[in-house]
Amino acid sequence: MTLPTLPAAVEEILRAGHSPAETLNQVVRAVGTALQADRCFLYVRQPDQGRGRTAFCWRRNETIPDKNTIQPDWQPDTGELPAQDPLIRAGLAMKPSVYVDDVETAGPEVLNRQFEQETFGHRALIHAHIQHDGRLWGILQPCLFGRPRHWTDDEKAQIEAILPRLQPVIAAFVATA
Repeated sequence: MTLPTLPAAVEEILRAGHSPAETLNQVVRAVGTALQADRCFLYVRQPDQGRGRTAFCWRRNETIPDKNTIQPDWQPDTGELPAQDPLIRAGLAMKPSVYVDDVETAGPEVLNRQFEQETFGHRALIHAHIQHDGRLWGILQPCLFGRPRHWTDDEKAQIEAILPRLQPVIAAFVATA
C-alpha cells in the first residue's frame, strides 16, 4: 500500500463491518505500512472519564521495540501526564496534530525529549490527534527508530484525512471496554 491509497484503504477497512477492535487493529497496521514506519500505535480515550490506554500496536518486525505499547488497563491521563508531556497536553487542549521530524532537535515547547526517550525510544513520530466535539478521543502515533524523518505535506494531509473517520470507531470501542 502506498500513501496516496491510505484514505481509500481506511475507508475499505471501515466498510468491512468488523468489530471496533478488529477495525482499529487493521487501521493501525495500514497506517504503519503506508508510512513505512517502524511502529504505529493507537492510544484510545474515554474522554468523559479522563483516562486512556494504548490498545493497538503494529510493528514492522519483531526487532522493533514494543516498550510502553499495549496497556491492558485504563489509566488517568489528565493529571500528572500533561505536566510531563507537551504532546498529550497539546492533544487535550484540542491543538492540531504534531509532526516531529527529529526528537533530538525538537524544542521543549514541542516535546519533553527525556520523557520521549525514556518512555518510547523513538526518533521521529506523528502525534495525530483524534478529536471530536471538543474532546480528545485518541492519538494515532506512527514512529521511526534510530533516524529522523521528514513528514511531507502529502503524508500530513493523508493522516489528517483519516482522523475524523476513526472517532466513531473509537467511541464504539470504548463504549464496550
